[in-house]
Amino acid sequence: MAAGKNAAADVLARDFGFACVDCDVLVHTAIENAKEKIFATFENLAAEKGIFLKNNDGSVNRRELGKLIFSDSKLVAMQENIVYPETELLIEKFLEENRGKDIAINATVLYKIKALQFCSAVIFVDCPKIIRLFRAKKRDGMKYSQICARFKAQKTLFLEYRQTCADIHRVWNFGTRKRLSEKIGAIVKKCRQGIK
Repeated sequence: MAAGKNAAADVLARDFGFACVDCDVLVHTAIENAKEKIFATFENLAAEKGIFLKNNDGSVNRRELGKLIFSDSKLVAMQENIVYPETELLIEKFLEENRGKDIAINATVLYKIKALQFCSAVIFVDCPKIIRLFRAKKRDGMKYSQICARFKAQKTLFLEYRQTCADIHRVWNFGTRKRLSEKIGAIVKKCRQGIK
């Protein structure tokens, strides 16, 4: 959270010509595509807690869904089992539409879905926690306690990626966009040359 993965995706697209897909956007589409299954799975529990999952237009209220599930790993897993297969289909469609191009998949938890198998390298964007804390507060306006809870939930992300045995390149993003572009450019050059 707030490490700069969107900035890195922008660098890949603008500076190096990658076709980029944002999995956060795809997940929003996947949630809407799977909304009937989501309502069937979570509506009773949501009602018990006074949480309304449906917006007035019948779409999923993602903020309320998050409020319901993110404090319980079992509920998160249930939601992922509904949404991730749909997300994978959307990623595969994007890959097919951009065949022959350099492609970047902008995702926090790519290691949880099979799309990782299509990646020749992973750029793991990181940043010191204190900088991420202030970035997240400014960007999202959340309470510090909520931000810290998300940080805690994500604290093992790098380890999770390392366990996939993917070709991982960790980029520390706490300087300028130009510096981020230089760091990513060095990785892109190595990958294009087939250097591990």
